[in-house]
Amino acid sequence: MASGREAWITGIGLVSSLGDGAVDHGLSLRRVGGNPVVECESFSPNCVHPLVAFDVASQIHSKNDLRQMGRWQQIGVYAAGLALADADVAGRKELLDRIDIVAAAGNGERDPELDMRILENRRIWDAEEDAIGPAINDALQTGLRPTLYLGELSNLLAGNIQIVHKVTGSSRTLKGEEMAGVSAVENAVRRIAAGQADIVLAGGALNAERQDLLLGYELGCNLWAHPYQPVWQRMEAGSGGVIPGSVGVFLVIEAREHALARGARGYAVVQSVASGRARRSQPGEIRDSLESLFDTLSQGLATGPLAVLSGASGVARATAEELAFLDSLDERHFAPVIRAYGSRLGHAVEAHFPLGIALAALALSQGRFFPPFDDAGDIEVESGEVGPLERVMVTGVGHWRGEGIAAVERIPAGRVG
Repeated sequence: MASGREAWITGIGLVSSLGDGAVDHGLSLRRVGGNPVVECESFSPNCVHPLVAFDVASQIHSKNDLRQMGRWQQIGVYAAGLALADADVAGRKELLDRIDIVAAAGNGERDPELDMRILENRRIWDAEEDAIGPAINDALQTGLRPTLYLGELSNLLAGNIQIVHKVTGSSRTLKGEEMAGVSAVENAVRRIAAGQADIVLAGGALNAERQDLLLGYELGCNLWAHPYQPVWQRMEAGSGGVIPGSVGVFLVIEAREHALARGARGYAVVQSVASGRARRSQPGEIRDSLESLFDTLSQGLATGPLAVLSGASGVARATAEELAFLDSLDERHFAPVIRAYGSRLGHAVEAHFPLGIALAALALSQGRFFPPFDDAGDIEVESGEVGPLERVMVTGVGHWRGEGIAAVERIPAGRVG
């Protein structure tokens, strides 16, 4: 990434299975031996990290607005409101008019009951082959609620943020699972560094408590279909797999000069973001991609202990190759201290990389790294050797495609604002 203006994180909006707001997450993740919140009965044999109860009406006041949103949009719009309030820009029209939005969005939710009715009736329709097409069209026309499709459009996450929170700058919607989240952060930071934006709202959301979402990942053989285990233990078990987590996360990313001019405080600075997309046709390509990205990221980076927030999904191949890359950092005179945050919050797909950036900013603002999220084995060691926390590397390796790395650094004393 070309050097330019510093990109500060000045607002964090976060809701997940662990809590509502940045403070809740900071406290929960620092609890030594803290247990993740997991639901393994409703979607058996799969587990999910269910969203904590939260007052959505505190951010989305209009019942009409709330009614026309899909659940994942409600989660995202709520998290965006938290971020704007945390950055002290909520309700300030002179700032909201200039805030750009970069949203990482997935596909909307289906109507499982209608799907089941169509599949059940298919046996009847099969008796008359010519009747199948018209019968399915009729079932869709009469069964689908007109608002369902509109409420699930990917670009309406950004649109609803604009409507509800009066954020009237430009908006971009990025799709592509984990890479959408990587690209959202990268896009925001690049635009600030290049002087194309002063303040950007970037993030995403995932509603993991969905039968249709779990079915899609199961068809790709990506889910962990066993009792809960942390990320690294799933990989070591052989088959690996994802345990999804419901998450809404948005970040206010702002040019340093802009933040200081309005008296805003910064959590941390996103120093650089690098992304790639290995073909993954041969073993080792994921590791090669990460090493290439790290070559770019590590220029000027002091060697020694390096705090790492790994976005590993638990899918065997991608997770094993990421771990091999992290282990190889010793050869470059870095000593990684690793935390796989998916062990505690689940895998949030589009929202996962912004989630890692948010957690890195929280840790840096508090000056110390998180305790191990998985204390079984020697992958996650105690962080005493890190010393005063100066920087955190965040990884985002897609369960299927895409790789990303970011360096997030502490804002030196006297420059915090």
